[in-house]
Amino acid sequence: MIGIIDYGMGNLGSVSNACRFLGLPFSILARPEEMKACRAVILPGVGAFGDCMDHLVRNGYVEAVREWIGASRPFLGICLGLQVLYEGSEESPGVPGLGVLPGRVRRFNLPPEWKVPQIGWNRVRQVRRDCPLFAEVPDGAYFYFVHSYYAEKTNTAVDAGATEYGLEYTSAVWRDNVLAVQFHPEKSQKNGLQMLRNFGRWADRR
Repeated sequence: MIGIIDYGMGNLGSVSNACRFLGLPFSILARPEEMKACRAVILPGVGAFGDCMDHLVRNGYVEAVREWIGASRPFLGICLGLQVLYEGSEESPGVPGLGVLPGRVRRFNLPPEWKVPQIGWNRVRQVRRDCPLFAEVPDGAYFYFVHSYYAEKTNTAVDAGATEYGLEYTSAVWRDNVLAVQFHPEKSQKNGLQMLRNFGRWADRR
């Protein structure tokens, strides 16, 4: 069973509907203790970085997520669920992230012709073709984005996918048992559904 973490800010409806469509057994998790019954976990998220971390703290998920990842169990972060994996964000100065990945989240500082937030479809270049999420997904495929902040490129093996929007930034990451994407696969039609299917298969193999 895949656990979808409910901490008060996740896009639970779209993610759960996508899992249901794909036939992936899932459960909406109301408490961190419920993670123990899962084979994999998804952390979705929409909204502000600081609010997200506050909700994770108040609902007891910070240490639970760190322990889950530290135990090498399959994890997928979506949108804000990717950003909180980093050490912090310009959106909420002084608020620490989970610190699972090195680096920080930056705000788009672009010329006026580039609208912020970025809302709509954009390409993902596959930096690491062997990333489990990319199986049967074409390089340069389009996915649906909604965000004003982005993960800075670290030029390390963590960066699995990159996207250009006035600059090139990290749009997918992979390290050991941790996968995360800036876009919304649950809203990205065929290729997004394939990614979620890939995550389910990868979790079964681990």
